[in-house]
Amino acid sequence: MGLTKTNNYTEEQVQLAQMMKVLGHPARVAILQSIINTKSCVCGNLVTEIGLAQSTISQHLKELKSAGLIQGTIEGTSMCYCINSKNWNKLSQSINKLLNSVNCSEDSCC
Repeated sequence: MGLTKTNNYTEEQVQLAQMMKVLGHPARVAILQSIINTKSCVCGNLVTEIGLAQSTISQHLKELKSAGLIQGTIEGTSMCYCINSKNWNKLSQSINKLLNSVNCSEDSCC
């Protein structure tokens, strides 16, 4: 989204759109699910679990980290990733706020 166009939207709208865009790729969803299911930092076993090349996994991790959904720490020669709980909670609240803002029954919607 161009800089001039983002001026029309709130910071919350822009951030939510950016995070949702990152979640729009199934490999990234799989990576997040893997990190969540591990319940700890994930270091290097994503290639085997997800079944993609290391370079592809690295690119997806970069996008997830750039969006603030994960955070990483360096341990030796590997990078370990976990959910960025602050941003994850913010995303959860924003999505819930959006989804719960509509009170639509089958009879009341067009």
